[in-house]
This record gives sequence, structure tokens and C-alpha cells, in this order.
Amino acid sequence: MRELGAGFKYLMEGQRWVARHGRQYGFALVPGLITLVLYLGALVALAVWGDDFTAWATPFADDWSSPWQGLFRGFLTAVLFALGLLLSVLTFTAVTLLIGEPFYESLSERVDRDVSPDGTAPSSGLPLWRELWISARDSLRILVRALLWAVLLFALGFIPFLGQTVVPVIGFFVTGFFLTEQLTAVALQRRNVDLRARLALLRSRKPLVWGFGTPLGLAFLVPFVAVFLMPGAVAGATLMARDLLGEESADGEDREDREGTDTAPQPL
Repeated sequence: MRELGAGFKYLMEGQRWVARHGRQYGFALVPGLITLVLYLGALVALAVWGDDFTAWATPFADDWSSPWQGLFRGFLTAVLFALGLLLSVLTFTAVTLLIGEPFYESLSERVDRDVSPDGTAPSSGLPLWRELWISARDSLRILVRALLWAVLLFALGFIPFLGQTVVPVIGFFVTGFFLTEQLTAVALQRRNVDLRARLALLRSRKPLVWGFGTPLGLAFLVPFVAVFLMPGAVAGATLMARDLLGEESADGEDREDREGTDTAPQPL
């Protein structure tokens, strides 16, 4: 329980950090807004044409009598939309981070400098195109893993009682883990920690990861919330990445003093 609380605390500290740095927060909203428009279009299309897709995919039910045909296809349409919503939550962060790589990279570096005792931030030393390539490649690998979990949970959802109680809970914890991986990747990639090492690091402290990512995943289900929480989520994930690697950070009073004297925020 202590680790769960610590993970949630990092999430809140990240939101608090961006609230104190309004200029960085405003710049970091742009990628999320772009991604939101794209995802809303996809979900609206799924809601409008979901019935048609279900009917096309289940021709064997054409001759079923009423009300069984309608109930069966209606259930599948609802499950299809729920799966689309789950995938949107799982992939929203990856797509937003990819679109906003320069924005979030600069935000994460600023957080590192702000809490580092010596005021410095780690750097990968790689050119931007190389960082973008690594980010896209790793995001695709994580997406494949997330899709496998989504398919498995979708299948388990048909189990009576468990599919309506236990499986959704597992789904939120899985979502929280993958969200945390994608968000901490911004800071960990700058430290040249590859995907395999990142996953091992996160698995070693799952309660901490769940405490950070699961509430965030639940919040992301609310329309528009993801856009406004993303900058703070990146900031909080940077703070948590330092904890995962055992890096020393300035204590709360030091951060308050540093923030108080930060009258000219650096642009992204």
C-alpha cells in the first residue's frame, strides 16, 4: 500500500509542478489537443458505423429470430466500442508522446533540472531524428504487447461474472502499467535505458507503477481530461523515473525555493 501511495503522490506532484510553470504547461497542451481531435474522429466513426460492422462480421446471425439477433449484435457492438475505448486509452499516450516529442522532452529536462541537486539534466547525446526513431520503434513494440493483452481480456470478458467484475479491474491495472511505461520512457530514454531494461525496472516495483498509472488510466476515460493531465503526467513520470533509478532529488523545501526564484521560465 505504501508503494501504491507513493506512485499516486508522484502523479500529484507532476500536476503540481506544471501548475507552477504555466508557460511550459501551455506549450505542452498542443500535442494532446491534436491527438484528441484524431481520436474523437475515430471513436465517432466507430459509434456511427459499429452496427454495420457487427452485422457484416456476423452473417450467420442474419436468420436469427427477434429479439436474439438484436441482443447478440447489440452486445457485440457494445463490446467493440468498449475495446476501441480501451485501445484509445492504451495508445493515446504513445501517439501524443510521438507527436509531441520535442515538447515533452524539453518539459522532462526542465523537471530534471528543477529537482536535481546540481541543477543539471541527463542527456542522451543523440540527434533528434534518432530519438524520434527509437521512440516510435519502442512505442510500436509496447502497442503490440498492449494489443495482446486487450485481445486476451476481450476473450476473458465472455466468462460469466468474472468477465464483468475481475477482468475489468485487471484491465485497468494493465492499462496503468503500459501508460506508466510510455510516460517514464521520456526521461529514461534520455538516460539511454532501453526498452527491455525499462520493463524490468517497472516490473520490479509494480505497486509503485500501478499507483501512478491506474488512476491516470481511469482519468483518461473522461473526455478531454487526458489532454490537460498529459503535461503533469510527463512531469510526474520524470520524478518517478529518478526514484526508480535511485537518483538523488532536492527535497520539497529546496524545490519550493527554486520555484519561487524561477521568474523567467525557459520556453520549450
